[in-house]
Amino acid sequence: QVQLVESGGGLVQAGGSLSLSCAASGRTSGINNMGWYRQGPGKQREYVADITTGGSSSYADSVKGRFTISRDNAKNTIYLQMNSLKPEDTAVYYCEANWGIFNYWGLGTQVTVSS
Repeated sequence: QVQLVESGGGLVQAGGSLSLSCAASGRTSGINNMGWYRQGPGKQREYVADITTGGSSSYADSVKGRFTISRDNAKNTIYLQMNSLKPEDTAVYYCEANWGIFNYWGLGTQVTVSS
């Protein structure tokens, strides 16, 4: 089992920045890719970014150039630096970890961007 705990959400004005963290615990040695997803009001959950154990990252087009994902394997933690935030970035942000054939999810952290 893997447990994921997100932190760092909050309220920010448009154009501002926030940094999210996701700490993994449990059977972390088997974790492969980790990533961030989000679900806005009335919307389906969508992919934001992910990162491999080697540090290779990918992003959704909607956040490319504004968000940066990073990873500290020693701390079993990933981060999401979010800059130039827009009201449409408002969502619950979820951390996801791939472990073999399983995907684990955190409970999410709320990010609200006011216009």
